[in-house]
Amino acid sequence: MPSPDVRILAQAAVPTAAAGAVAAVVSAVVAGGKGAIGALVATAVVILFMGIGLYVLQRTAKTLPHLFQAMGLMLYAAQILLLFIFVAVFRDTTLFHPKAFALTLVGTTLVWIAAQARAHMKSKILYVEPESTTGNKPGNSGHSS
Repeated sequence: MPSPDVRILAQAAVPTAAAGAVAAVVSAVVAGGKGAIGALVATAVVILFMGIGLYVLQRTAKTLPHLFQAMGLMLYAAQILLLFIFVAVFRDTTLFHPKAFALTLVGTTLVWIAAQARAHMKSKILYVEPESTTGNKPGNSGHSS
């Protein structure tokens, strides 16, 4: 990944991890050790899914720029669907507290989306190639009227 992509990933993952840590502490106080485990698992799932999604979206932007917007919409819809599937699959688990898992999953997803949007707004990514100040510039060869 090029440097701007890594920077955007870090600017989204760090706040998400911080929100997950807060959720783990709150879940530990409210639901005990299983609540903390559920919050940590949810945080890891969100960072993994959203990180992979960001990587796929950046690759699509570079290789198939005409599909970027459609791919972004499809990717976010698929990520949200997969997160709902995770909540449904682990609804009755005894490995961790399911409500702490679900609430942390939703909360950290919202933090990721907000942090990623902020990172994109703050980044200065050129969308037009600047003209070179040196080199040969083509002259006007056509009729000017």
